[in-house]
Amino acid sequence: MKKQVPNLITLLNLLSGCVAAVYAFHDNLQMTLLFVAIGIGFDFFDGLVARLLQVQGELGKQLDSLADMVTSGLVPGIVMFQLLQDSTGITLFETGVEFTTASAQQHVMAYYIPWIGFFITAASCYRLAKFNIDTRQTDSFIGLPTPANALFIISLGLIAQTTQIDWIYFSLTNEWVLLAITALSCFILNAELPLFALKFKSFSIAKNKLRYGFLITCVVLLSLLGLLAIPCIIILYVALSMITELISSKKS
Repeated sequence: MKKQVPNLITLLNLLSGCVAAVYAFHDNLQMTLLFVAIGIGFDFFDGLVARLLQVQGELGKQLDSLADMVTSGLVPGIVMFQLLQDSTGITLFETGVEFTTASAQQHVMAYYIPWIGFFITAASCYRLAKFNIDTRQTDSFIGLPTPANALFIISLGLIAQTTQIDWIYFSLTNEWVLLAITALSCFILNAELPLFALKFKSFSIAKNKLRYGFLITCVVLLSLLGLLAIPCIIILYVALSMITELISSKKS
């Protein structure tokens, strides 16, 4: 029975992702972000509990990736689909819509644009599969982890819905900007980019200076910027990792 405790927590991650997906399809990004965050919390604790109970195994590893595929792979794809749909001004699946004039051909092309959002889901799936067989990613990551990418994409959607800043709104509702974000997301998920992991093997300040400093900065940014802090934190995470890797390579 002890062996199943981490797996049950992983399944709670999956169920949270299912709820988030329903909210995402209904364009309720506030609840989407909430349930994705809950799912990511379960994703963190299942591994922690498995280590504490000393019941790590192959089943838990595979189950973890399958749950992440929904919470951190499918959901951001749905969100980007919705954002791209809103940016084109066309609601898909409307009945009785016909494109008969030459000028309406632009709308025909616009019909296909939202589906590109699911490239994020495909890239997330590929990243999760690589992670399971990559022995280099035990203490750090190579490529942006899918939970961080999911938070980034969903927060951008929620910012677009709530911001009072014109240039941010117009940027995040422009299909070309959204397509560029989609391409960047797909790339950075699978790029050969070393990123530090927020895994504490001890509570030593000396050994975890980067992690403690990053977490403190996150708290400060969240208190100052609110929702806008989330994409800033993800960008900061990537930038700090690149700087750390550059300093480490120079020392060696």
